[in-house]
Amino acid sequence: MFGVERQTLRTNDDITAIYQRHVKTVYRLCYAYLRNPNDAEDAVQNVFIKLINHTGSFESAEHEKAWLITCATNHCKDVLKSAYAKRTDFDVPDVADGSLAPLGGSDVLQAVLALPEKYRATVYLHYYEGYKTDEIARMIDKPGSTVRSYLSEARALLRNTLEGGRNA
Repeated sequence: MFGVERQTLRTNDDITAIYQRHVKTVYRLCYAYLRNPNDAEDAVQNVFIKLINHTGSFESAEHEKAWLITCATNHCKDVLKSAYAKRTDFDVPDVADGSLAPLGGSDVLQAVLALPEKYRATVYLHYYEGYKTDEIARMIDKPGSTVRSYLSEARALLRNTLEGGRNA
């Protein structure tokens, strides 16, 4: 009509299918940022509410996944910047307390979750989700060289952490 492309409306079945395809990825990413299962669950809920309200269409399943990852990343960054986060201590959970059970609480995963925020999501997206550095750069709105630096610095930190644990 006025040069405006008709927006795609999603049915409940469409939303359910998208949720089932991507909920684990979104949860793991939110958990990597927030390091708390309850906060991660809240973030996942907010991301999928944003999906319900999103009127645009996706070119492919990969575009759909990238949109959800970008949305989750931005939402988690907002949570961490919020006044709530400034009043709350986001401690790294202990594997022994069972809070890492949803992710399979390995030593490597615990070390990844203990990384500074700027490294956690990059490492997760690259090594756990298989994204290339240029794809991650677009998702987190950073240059590709920065993403590669983050990965290199994170690998060095992980190497020190994990090798230090074995030599102790």
